Amino acid sequence: MLNWIKGLLGVFVLAAAAGCGGSGGDDHPGNIVEVAQGDSRFTILVEAVQAAGLADTLSAPGPFTVFAPTNDAFAALLGELGVTKDQLLGNKPLLTAVLKYHVVTGAVPSSAVPLGKPIRPVEGGFFKVDKQGSDLVITDGRNRTSTIVQTDVEASNGVIHAVNKVLLPADKNIVQTAQANADFSLLVEAVSAAGLADTLSGPGPFTVFAPTNAAFAALLGELGVTKEQLLADTALLTQVLTYHVVPGLVLKAEVPVGTPIKTVQGGTFAVTPALAITDQRGRQAGIVATDVLASNGVIHVLDKVILPAP
Repeated sequence: MLNWIKGLLGVFVLAAAAGCGGSGGDDHPGNIVEVAQGDSRFTILVEAVQAAGLADTLSAPGPFTVFAPTNDAFAALLGELGVTKDQLLGNKPLLTAVLKYHVVTGAVPSSAVPLGKPIRPVEGGFFKVDKQGSDLVITDGRNRTSTIVQTDVEASNGVIHAVNKVLLPADKNIVQTAQANADFSLLVEAVSAAGLADTLSGPGPFTVFAPTNAAFAALLGELGVTKEQLLADTALLTQVLTYHVVPGLVLKAEVPVGTPIKTVQGGTFAVTPALAITDQRGRQAGIVATDVLASNGVIHVLDKVILPAP
């Protein structure tokens, strides 16, 4: 009887600490599932974990780090997907993929989150976390953002960080991501004309420095050719396009500034501290947007087409 009372008191203390924004004052918190069950903000998450058959996994020794969506986050997701809660909970493959995307192996406190670098959940894929002011903001595989609203809720088998939006894994590769952006229509035409669409749709990962339509229009004037002439010269086109592709996943935080970066084409370019690229002809292009995530890599946006050595 005494042990039962102690256990009950422990649950109440843990729930009170989590509700007050603390990291858990009990020396013996429950496991991740038990902590979530004791917090009224996570009732839908608990239902989802049970519906997906993941309760036993998240009760195991781990350790795990769970980026835990609140009830409000799940409610917003239902509106975004146009489904009811019952429909979401009934779609076990989707539910399992989404929930596992929120789980990282190992206990990662907020102080150890690798800012700006790929974080790889157990489901596969990746997302990143950036510091924006005083907030920690997650960018998921679909380039949606979620804010971590509470950090370092302790559990016996890991740690929970509460998030205000459900994360979703990527559903588009690099080519599909470019196709969905009207400002890359010339790039998409060029990739198709060079026969590179299948390659850039492959597993990768790839880092693509992607010129905008305005960048391609400026190149046509610089070379004195029409779009049709450029697209017909597949040898030149292939050289130019592969010069924009770097093997591997290189997010902005990991771009080696001032060091030659080797491309798939074989040539190199360098990036300045101001995020400008100097190509092998001494021309400069500005990186105007970074870290557009895709299932097989990342896109950084350029305002000028870069050229390999002639």
